[in-house]
This record gives sequence, structure tokens and C-alpha cells, in this order.
Amino acid sequence: MNFKSYNYTEEQLQSRIEAIVKKQSQGDRKEALKTIFQSIDFTTLEAFDNAKKIEEFCAKAIDFQKNSMGISVPAICIYSPFVKQAKGLLKGSGIKVATVACCFPSGQMPFDLKKKEVAYCVEQGADEVDMVISRGTFLAGNYDEVYNEIQAIREICKSPVHLKVILETGELKTPANIRKASELAILAGADFIKTSTGKIAVNATPMAALVMCDTIKEYYEATGQMVGFKPAGGMSTIEDALTYYYIVKDILGEKWLNNNYFRVGTSRLAGKVMEELSL
Repeated sequence: MNFKSYNYTEEQLQSRIEAIVKKQSQGDRKEALKTIFQSIDFTTLEAFDNAKKIEEFCAKAIDFQKNSMGISVPAICIYSPFVKQAKGLLKGSGIKVATVACCFPSGQMPFDLKKKEVAYCVEQGADEVDMVISRGTFLAGNYDEVYNEIQAIREICKSPVHLKVILETGELKTPANIRKASELAILAGADFIKTSTGKIAVNATPMAALVMCDTIKEYYEATGQMVGFKPAGGMSTIEDALTYYYIVKDILGEKWLNNNYFRVGTSRLAGKVMEELSL
């Protein structure tokens, strides 16, 4: 399909965001927080992760299920060497295991090695793979190469493995670039498009989210196919997370407000959200 041409300005985007938040914040805050909690990819992606930490991390994810509301985080996200261990620890919990790939977070690796890395993730039992695009390739204008890489990774991540494509919007910088990268990822077969790795100075922003959700909506209206959205990184308060919930609700609608199509990368807020829900 051919996407429409959009000429976003920062002023227009900011105005839309303010209007969306003002409108949607009048809704049921508790229901919104329940949806957010049930959409959190509980994540540890640190250089000092080890088997002991993963064991404790999985126990904490399971412990979150011990609440009166019967709600749970949908997945944990970890580095690939720990996927097999986590699958065993989480067996029977209903919590999925996601991992990052394609030389996360830089994307700077020969493509043959990226494919081998993703194949390893799938072989280890990953339910979801969060791949990073090659931003250098994209910014050089080599769009076909970026598309072909995503499509090839999609072929390795066959159903039921879900593929999330990380655009790293803070490095793409402009709304036009974010729009183009969203289009490429969707057309190449992404199950989700995701803002960020959480490893750079500028991660998820409401402006990037709005552009990405507009792209998802246009694709859905043209094809009837739903693509998920995941903001990640940069959320330090519950209000930050709610802003993304409001954007998804306003642009994409209630059909997207579940963890099949909405995920949130904000592990630091999981405890805070549960604490407020428990009041």
C-alpha cells in the first residue's frame, strides 16, 4: 500500500497531544492503570545481568501476580543468553519471555550475524523478539535495505513468535523520519513498532508516539490488519505512562487497549502502578 504524505510540525503535534490528554484524562484512571500494568514488559537489560539476577527477576514478575485484581505483567524482556533459563522459571505462569536482537542497542553488526542471533533467540524459546533497525542505514537513505532486513528477520520469527521492531526514534529525530521508519517496519511485517531501546538520551516521546500511532491507524484503515505499539524508555512517572495510554486510546481506540496490541517499556513504574491500584 501507499501511505499518505504527512507534513507534521512540532507545534501541531504538541497541540494535538495537549488536546488528547485533556480529553482522555477525564476517563477512569483506575481502569487505565490496570491496562498499563497488564501491558508492561518487565525488563532487565544490564551488562551485569547473570543467572542469579534472572532467577530473582522472574520471581519478582511472578510475585506481581499475587494481587487481589488477578492481573499480571504480560512478559519479561531479557538478554538472549537467559531466555532458556527464564522459560523454565516462568513455566505455567502465563508470562511470556521476550528478548532483544540485531545487535541491541546499536544495530551495528553484519546482517548475516544478526540473522544468526535471531535464530538463536528463537531456538532458545523466545516468545517475542525486539529487534533494532539499522539507524545508520536508514539515515543514509537506504530504505530498501532496512525494509529487507526487517522482512528477513520476520521470516525467522515465524508465528507464534512476535516481532517488535525498535525504531530508536530519538536518533531518527524528525517526524518525517519516524513516519518513514514506521511505514517500513509495518510493511515488512512487524507485529509491533516500538519507539526506543531505553539506552540513549532521548527515548519515547509523545510526539513520536503520535506519529507512530497515526501510521498504524492508516495501515489498519487500508488493510484491516492491526499492528501493536510500544513506547519504551523515558517514563519516570505514572503520568508519563498515562499519556501514552491516552494517545493510543484516542487515535487507535479501545481495540488496541490490551497487551496483544499495546505494551509499555517502563519497568521502573510497575511497582508504583500496582501500589496505586492497591489503594
